[in-house]
Amino acid sequence: MKLINRGNRNAKRQFNDLLSFMVVARERSFTRAAAQLGVSQSALSHAMRKLEARLDVRLLTRTTRSVVPTQAGEQLFMRLSPHLREIEQELTALRSARDKPAGSVSIVAGEHAMDAVLWPILKTFMAQYPEINVEVTIDNGLTDIVDGRFDAGVRLGEQVAKDMIAVRIAPDMRMAVVGSADYLARFGVPQVPEQLADHRCINMRLPTRGGLYQWEFGRDGREIRVRVEGQLTLNNLSQRIDAAENGLGLAYVPESSVLDALHHGRLVRVLDSWCPIFEGYHLYYPSRRQHTTAFRLLLNALQQQKFIPSGNN
Repeated sequence: MKLINRGNRNAKRQFNDLLSFMVVARERSFTRAAAQLGVSQSALSHAMRKLEARLDVRLLTRTTRSVVPTQAGEQLFMRLSPHLREIEQELTALRSARDKPAGSVSIVAGEHAMDAVLWPILKTFMAQYPEINVEVTIDNGLTDIVDGRFDAGVRLGEQVAKDMIAVRIAPDMRMAVVGSADYLARFGVPQVPEQLADHRCINMRLPTRGGLYQWEFGRDGREIRVRVEGQLTLNNLSQRIDAAENGLGLAYVPESSVLDALHHGRLVRVLDSWCPIFEGYHLYYPSRRQHTTAFRLLLNALQQQKFIPSGNN
């Protein structure tokens, strides 16, 4: 019986040391890893040295400022990572299965998706589930949610990778080219997208793509992408709209974001027939990931918006 107990203790110690190694390798820092594990840095460092001695291989390269896995350590980390994520997800699911839903959800979304789709739902959702924490990162580029360790992202349907599960959370959309009446009186009204070359256009730079956003048009089966030029480049949607209202150029923005300005005459729409309807926003996430109760509740809330068709895609 003593041998069995000793074996159990050794197995538990080895599991704990491997778990500690995985956190150190992921965080690249004894300080952050120790904080996550709830142990002292010295105890964690000692455990890593014992693990290396037990396995007879060096797993970590230590410097005064950082710690990085060796080649053997990186191989071990890559082999064990899927199992570590599964353990973490199961523990989170177990914790969130309490009477009061709890947990955390991290999402990356563009500015317009946040304002038009996520935020209206989140305001009610957060009040309904005070134990659920939601973190939304605003990024207008095409962020890799796996590399960024996000639970999910929000993109237009056509932008979602095929290996992801995509759930429709918003209606169809249109873009709009808008400018102030004063600007159009001075510079004229473009009749076709090619005439934008003669106009001052308010650009947007996509951070993950590096270049300026090309304006997309389509009519009668013809698709056109126009690289516009202008005095001003702004990544913030509300500032691009404000710049257009102040006569600084034409802006290319989601139609829903300028309905009030169009209704009250602060902006005038041009090239209307060249802006087709396209599929709206989807929440997307890895197909193999097991999600927590918190995530499922938020997904249900987003799907239950009145204008959303039932089912995926």
